[in-house]
Amino acid sequence: MIGIYKNWSLLKGNSTYMPFLIRAIQMSEGPILELGAGIFSTPLLHWLCAEKRRRLFTYEDNKDFFEFARQFRSRNHRIISVDDWDKIDIEKNWSVVLVDHLIERRAIEALRLKDCADYIVLHDTNVPKYKYEEVWPYFKEVKHWKFCTPWTSVVSNRKNLKIFE
Repeated sequence: MIGIYKNWSLLKGNSTYMPFLIRAIQMSEGPILELGAGIFSTPLLHWLCAEKRRRLFTYEDNKDFFEFARQFRSRNHRIISVDDWDKIDIEKNWSVVLVDHLIERRAIEALRLKDCADYIVLHDTNVPKYKYEEVWPYFKEVKHWKFCTPWTSVVSNRKNLKIFE
């Protein structure tokens, strides 16, 4: 049974954001931001963006994940190494953001981006240590996908989220 590769979990719970993420990408246009490269998310985002030549920016602080993600670098996909999350320049206009990086940074980045993105997809939203409960009051629209764990949520201050029902 495959469960770990290079200390990376290959369990299905690490991909539960996919339905909301795919829907957000299909229902939007414009640049996409990935906070935290992943063995599931980076290839998925890369190929969803490649054909339509959508700009994709992947930020990663872990050396191994950064090296993994580098193979997807292209004209439209930038892979950026992070030394200090506070110093990354992300307060720009995004169509979709996936927040799936360091536990202690997820709520911080979600709030940094609250007025910068059409759709922000947040992974592991049922896990208290991620402190997402501090995020919900800052968004006009919040939808939770509780079909399986860990939960995924999408938030927005720009778009109605009926497409996620």
